[in-house]
Amino acid sequence: MRFDRVWLNARLATLAGDGLGIVESGIVASKDGRIAFAGQARDLPTGWDAGERIDCEGRWVTPGLVDCHTHLVYGGDRAHEFELRLKGASYEEIARAGGGIVSTVKATRAASEDALVASALPRLDHLIAEGCTTIEIKSGYGLDLETEARSLRAARRLADERSVSVITTFLGAHALPPEANGDKDAFIDKICTEMLPALAREGLADAVDAFCEGIAFSPEQTARVFDAAKAHGLQIKLHADQLSNLHGAKLAADYGALSADHLEYTDEDGAAAMAKAGTVAVLLPGAFYMLRETKLPPIAAFRKAGTHMALATDSNPGTSPMTSLLLTMNMGATLFRMTVEECIAGVTREAARALGKLGEIGTLEAGKSCDLAIWNIERPAELVYRIGFNPLHARIWRGQ
Repeated sequence: MRFDRVWLNARLATLAGDGLGIVESGIVASKDGRIAFAGQARDLPTGWDAGERIDCEGRWVTPGLVDCHTHLVYGGDRAHEFELRLKGASYEEIARAGGGIVSTVKATRAASEDALVASALPRLDHLIAEGCTTIEIKSGYGLDLETEARSLRAARRLADERSVSVITTFLGAHALPPEANGDKDAFIDKICTEMLPALAREGLADAVDAFCEGIAFSPEQTARVFDAAKAHGLQIKLHADQLSNLHGAKLAADYGALSADHLEYTDEDGAAAMAKAGTVAVLLPGAFYMLRETKLPPIAAFRKAGTHMALATDSNPGTSPMTSLLLTMNMGATLFRMTVEECIAGVTREAARALGKLGEIGTLEAGKSCDLAIWNIERPAELVYRIGFNPLHARIWRGQ
């Protein structure tokens, strides 16, 4: 048997099964960009050869990291609003005064596709430098067809500019644009009958998301977006229960959503519904931290129900200007009291599950894309424990 590359003398956290899937004295072999073998060295069939052999010198190898919730493409920044929040203004007060998402909409509408790509690349590069091999990027800062399409094209282009897999999500129901004059139902009509069909025809979106919240859209309006998404064969996600409990988690589960995200106010019924539906709870500690929230997501309820939990940066200009999955893991542990195992699984296996890509990425198993992160660490806990320190030794994407 001849492999393209073999990584020898490694310690593996395969994430296969339910735990970290630790393998001492491990080997990973690739063929045609996919994992051909991952496991104990002694279990590799005899008589093998490889075009290249890499000695990991005892380093740890995990699946490439997955950021399953970002808003990476946008114009401008919101540092001024950060100052306002420091002076006591709430997220809702800023949003109702024309700031928040709408201020980013203005800057994004004014930016060309090239400018959107150029501004997003440094953020993407920082994630890549920490071992990220797959990233989800949402639109939602255009709120009109032209800018939403431009943003999604820019997101797709990032995959041409860098060695990374990009999943795109249409988040038209993110906020109400100024020209809607307060008519949320009419704007939802436009999303469902004009914007979503056009974007689906062009193949720009892999999934559809919405912001179900008092300052955004009601459960009924959100359900209309979901119905339209399903009619066009697109997967569903939801910003749910972040600022109040509108039972968004259960709504997402009822529609078989890939994930429901934020979830600070989700109740036990919502957690149970998500577990039954296989909807992943994507937890976003960066936004929790940035907004100085005090209502923790119901981690115990998710554990009790068996709800899968992922972690993501929620990288965005207003409420989580963060581009570090390592810091995200530390925040998940320190703020949400998640375990080391939950945090590492949350940015690999469970993040892949939240994107509907667990069959392709997220674990070190034969047949999956050979996306690896090789670390200069003594134990996996270091990935969660350290702050402001990047121990990445090498990042492999599709075997390269």
